[in-house]
Amino acid sequence: MERDSQSDPLVVEPRSFSFNIEHLKAYSNISLVLADIAMLVIAFVVGYFAREYLPILARPSEQPSLWSYLPTIVLQTVTIILMFYFSQLYHLKRAFSRIDQMRIVVGVVTLGTLLASGIQEFFFQNTALEASYPRSLLMYVWFFSLLFTGAGREIHRRFWATLRSRGIVRDNLLIVGEGRVAHDITNKIRNSPALGYNIVGIVSAVEKEGDMLGFPFIGSYDDIPRLIDEHMVEQVIVALSDPRRGEFVELINLCQRGSVDIKVYPDLFSYMAGDLNVDDLGGTPLLTVRDIALRGWKLSLKRALDLLGASFGLILLSPFMLLTALLIRLESRGSAFYWQWRMGQDERPFPMIKFRSMRSDAESAGQTWTVENDPRVTRIGRLMRKNNWDEIPQLINVILGHMSLVGPRPERPMYVQQFRSQIPGYMDRLREKSGMTGLAQVEGLRGDTSIADRTRFDLMYVENWSLWLDIKIIIRTIWQWISRSSPNAY
Repeated sequence: MERDSQSDPLVVEPRSFSFNIEHLKAYSNISLVLADIAMLVIAFVVGYFAREYLPILARPSEQPSLWSYLPTIVLQTVTIILMFYFSQLYHLKRAFSRIDQMRIVVGVVTLGTLLASGIQEFFFQNTALEASYPRSLLMYVWFFSLLFTGAGREIHRRFWATLRSRGIVRDNLLIVGEGRVAHDITNKIRNSPALGYNIVGIVSAVEKEGDMLGFPFIGSYDDIPRLIDEHMVEQVIVALSDPRRGEFVELINLCQRGSVDIKVYPDLFSYMAGDLNVDDLGGTPLLTVRDIALRGWKLSLKRALDLLGASFGLILLSPFMLLTALLIRLESRGSAFYWQWRMGQDERPFPMIKFRSMRSDAESAGQTWTVENDPRVTRIGRLMRKNNWDEIPQLINVILGHMSLVGPRPERPMYVQQFRSQIPGYMDRLREKSGMTGLAQVEGLRGDTSIADRTRFDLMYVENWSLWLDIKIIIRTIWQWISRSSPNAY
């Protein structure tokens, strides 16, 4: 019996490409450039009037007309746009970190504003283009340039994400592979429509029937060139769990058709979490695949961040912590705080302190894993767990040196003994101090979630540590706390 392609979800029809949609894709980067230009011009105009009407800095006794600053506006806008281009801010990945982008924007706008001011002073002086550009005006323009450019880029991101989510601007994608890696990537794309991918099907080593997560197997490796042409494929992801070198080379050769973009999941190098570096040994190149990030002066830098952040947090939050302790005592009998032994760095146990969020007799029947809608959790405890407020007293652990602000989350010794024999590489996460928050936590891997996935993110953090990575994780944690959007917090 023939399948009805209109009623069978496993049949993927080649998507027709219209002239408008193809050009709409091309306009993505162009529209970002135009948005940046508009925001920079508006920022200068707002800064000009703010200097006169906002008495934060010295108010000018006499301010030139706005039109006299037209050459300055053009110069500064062109300078910053060119610096954006060379900083690859117009070559953004589909899934990019807005925190990383904003860090680069701050640096580029700051440097571009100063550079434009210097160029004007050097080239415009004693010419018809000369205009007074005092430091107070520069500061206003710089501030609003940061504010407006960041807002403009966020609006642009949301606009294009909405188009992709609604299927208006999407790339046809072919996934090569059928194992765990291919399954995870397919699931990620299926749950992230804003990435803008339209999965046309899955290719396996040998032709097979069926589907993966609702997407059909449509051929074998030998069919790849034909499938790319038939389905007008623009992106190919090679997602093999345990590939052979020759297999990789063969697949890439099969995928090289026209302007198809080819991406390879680097599971072959899964044991290498950090960047690859080439060292030189007397003229012999050596590839560094593992270089411990946290050592030497970096340990001191991380400890300084911990002490500064924890001290500031305790001072700022102490009134709210006192109020929380009173509410806990009013709701149920027992201590406001809860001490629990956890396994820390180098397998050294330490007493971790939290606000008590469960009944005082919660572990009378033994220690068990906390699950969603756990009946042992009190009313105030449920509110605290939703935004991780119950973990704020761990700032004391950070001051004492038991923990860090950021790092792998500590587990109870009983669970460590269980996981060490079940999860490959689990004990490697104990090479560094445990953290109040971590990369796994901000990615939603907390509570009753996969220990193997948590371990993978923890090892990525350990191998790729940087001060900026810690700051990013702290910013994301604070935002999830404020917005009460922490995934799997219960």
